[in-house]
Amino acid sequence: MGGSGKTTLAMEIFKDHKIRGYFSDRVFFETISQSANLDTIKMKLWEQISGNLVLGAYNQIPEWQLKLGPRDKGPVLVILDDVWSLSQLEELIFKFPGCKTLVVSRFKFPSLVTRTYEMELLNEEAALSVFCRAAFDQESVPRTADKKLVWQVAAECRGLPLALKVIGASLRDQPPKIWLSAKNRLSRGETISDSHETKLLERMAASIECLSGKVRECFLDLGCFPEDKKIPLDVLINIWMEIHDLDEPDAFAILVELSNKNLLTLVNDAQNKAGDLYSSYHDFSVTQHDVLRDLALHMSGHDALNNRRRLVMPRREESLPKDWQRNKDTPFEAQIVSIHTGEMKESDWFQMSFPKAEVLILNFASSVYYLPPFIATMQNLKALVLINYGTISATLDNLSAFTTLSDLRSLWLEKITLPPLPKTTIPLKNLCKISLVLCELTNSLRGSKVDLSMTFPRLSNLTIDHCIDLKELPSSICEISSLESISISNCHDLTELPYELGKLHCLSILRVYACPALWRLPPSVCSLKRLKYLDISQCVNLTDLPEELGHLTSLEKIDMRECSRLRSLPRSSSSLKSLGHVVCDEETALLWREAEQVIPDLRVQVAEECYNLDWLVD
Repeated sequence: MGGSGKTTLAMEIFKDHKIRGYFSDRVFFETISQSANLDTIKMKLWEQISGNLVLGAYNQIPEWQLKLGPRDKGPVLVILDDVWSLSQLEELIFKFPGCKTLVVSRFKFPSLVTRTYEMELLNEEAALSVFCRAAFDQESVPRTADKKLVWQVAAECRGLPLALKVIGASLRDQPPKIWLSAKNRLSRGETISDSHETKLLERMAASIECLSGKVRECFLDLGCFPEDKKIPLDVLINIWMEIHDLDEPDAFAILVELSNKNLLTLVNDAQNKAGDLYSSYHDFSVTQHDVLRDLALHMSGHDALNNRRRLVMPRREESLPKDWQRNKDTPFEAQIVSIHTGEMKESDWFQMSFPKAEVLILNFASSVYYLPPFIATMQNLKALVLINYGTISATLDNLSAFTTLSDLRSLWLEKITLPPLPKTTIPLKNLCKISLVLCELTNSLRGSKVDLSMTFPRLSNLTIDHCIDLKELPSSICEISSLESISISNCHDLTELPYELGKLHCLSILRVYACPALWRLPPSVCSLKRLKYLDISQCVNLTDLPEELGHLTSLEKIDMRECSRLRSLPRSSSSLKSLGHVVCDEETALLWREAEQVIPDLRVQVAEECYNLDWLVD
């Protein structure tokens, strides 16, 4: 991240007496920048390393000389500061024995760099000291200043050295009301002065301007999520797929690129674990430094309010912003709308028009939430995300707003009490993906006679996670012939799956993870001829698998970690000719020895123990 002190640390290394002593003063520092002349820099560095003036062009130096290095000169340390691209780095690294290179960059280069040190942000005490030096020319808050207000402004800098220096300096000698205004503006992601914009945000924006078009837009989308909250990876990837016309692998590749450029942080080693072909995103999340979020908001806010591509409430408020109300009579052109409030009643909303909105994110914290009436006018809405950050599950009012969402493709509900299905059986003809996280489902599914295949005729992906009151799935789910993926995880009361599950002929992924009460899989599961991935991990009460398991001729991977009561495999397991990967415990791996002899290319992987409490409410 720009402004984190990388160059300052590199200069200290360059000047350090012990380091210079080890390298016999053969330590060289070169700033690269975006528009560097690489031939000139290579020539200069080689002349410093070799101690000889190069006559002619760099490419005329003999290759053997570059590979062996200068004789009898000793070890060399080359510090390359402000490197912007892999192509630059490939040109500038010398590979002769004894030459070490320290690369200083906002980005990661895993293909070339063997070890990476990521700059840590300053802790509270150090951050306040840096801030006070910039604002007051001393290490601590003066007696004449409002200590609490100074601390609040410094805290908005989130430990980023450059932000502490720039914002502190901009408030030097300013009266308390200006400080209070600065605190409020910073909390909304707004600039507080020209120097704040030019010295901090525009400097950091250089990292964004060099991104390709879609990658840049994906970065700007990150500003639509609340500060200091984990962003569900599933939500983010899905939004990118919908509004940027990306395939899932391409969306994930953009995620990794932004991570490698330190523009977001992947939680729980998501780059490696979520990158698996059959992995689920629901276990993973993304975080972003608040200064980067402010940058995304700043870059998205250049247009007039009604013309912005992203209409965002930067922080939680008890009501909608006043400038939204002042502009409500003119249609908003936003493609993404993000609202963050507490409890909302019908009277708290006012009518707005969003003819181009494709994504609506509703963040709130309450036990009752009235859906905004303007949802009914969002004719192009493709993704709807409702996340309740309250302590108890929320009941939704104004469900009739769903009646006109004919183009809705994705629905994410988190910590919501679902109403009984008979009251919400409006066909959502284009809905492809439903994700229910920490929801209460009992009243919704109990005794339900609703034909889910009529309500969700194109549903392809169903995810249910941490819905602890889920005991069974309605049998009509087996009539949704379009279903390709079912993922049920951490549902501790689920005892069995529908008997007719085998009717889902398009199902390729079945994940029943961490459901300890599940005691069997229905025999009909063996009729799923297109099933490629089966996950029964942490189903500790599962004692056996269906005898006809070998009929799953397309099955490529089984994940069966921590199935401690599973003592044997069906004889038909040896017929799983497409099976290439089994993940299990050491004891279960012994059960697969016979199958390994007859199934070509089968790899049985003994899994490491892994405990994840990331789902706990922040």
